[in-house]
Amino acid sequence: MDTTLKKLYLSLFLIILCESSLFGQLKYTFSQFGSETASILKQPAKWEGSDYLKFGLIGATSFLLMQTADEPIRSAVLRDQNRYYKSVPIEFGRMWGELYAPIVLFGGFAIHSLIADDIGTRKIAYEIGQASLYAGALTYIFKVAFGRARPYTNEGHSSFHPFSFNDDFHSSPGGHNAAAFTISTVLSRNVKPTWLKILVYLPAALTFISRVYQDKHWTSDDFSGAALGYVVATWVVDLHENNKSPVEMSSIYPLSIRIAL
Repeated sequence: MDTTLKKLYLSLFLIILCESSLFGQLKYTFSQFGSETASILKQPAKWEGSDYLKFGLIGATSFLLMQTADEPIRSAVLRDQNRYYKSVPIEFGRMWGELYAPIVLFGGFAIHSLIADDIGTRKIAYEIGQASLYAGALTYIFKVAFGRARPYTNEGHSSFHPFSFNDDFHSSPGGHNAAAFTISTVLSRNVKPTWLKILVYLPAALTFISRVYQDKHWTSDDFSGAALGYVVATWVVDLHENNKSPVEMSSIYPLSIRIAL
């Protein structure tokens, strides 16, 4: 079993375990999670024209970047790569997209919600865990199906090994970017000030830059991963906020957000 799959399974197990132990006595139950998971699996059958248009635009943009930007950007980065390879912004961006990041954030918000009895942070914790599970699973499925060679293999931007379980051929979509934009989108949707909604995307932007700079992904991989994370997180938050059930909404914001206000 390759490293990516091991990390994915470990992340899924820990998030499910945390959700079960922390929220089992509340409204956040396995039955709710199962029901909403079934709902997201049925979404493509409910797509309308605008949904297919958005999907097409993401695919077309990824393809355009693949053909026009991937090689030139990589060449430019490699000429100056050593200068900032381990710099704080690059490493912070990498860590924001690691598979442990949603677990850490889930745990932090969940613990605060239990201590403060705060429905706001409880909702954020649940949505980070749920959206990260969905985005992680979809990302891995696409990675295996596409089998795109990572830049550092030097096979070129058009090299694909479909249905490969070798991590060297799991470049697209970018997993770190999917995780990073999932987290940032959930946070952005759950905070009130406009400046804070924008600010929480800064770590995700650093993730985008770091994965290209460290030669782990092509630019088009980062774009498709970011788009996947954004779409999945938006769907999860919309599901709860539009229905307002079974996750109840509250005007109470987390302590950190109230301080920011």
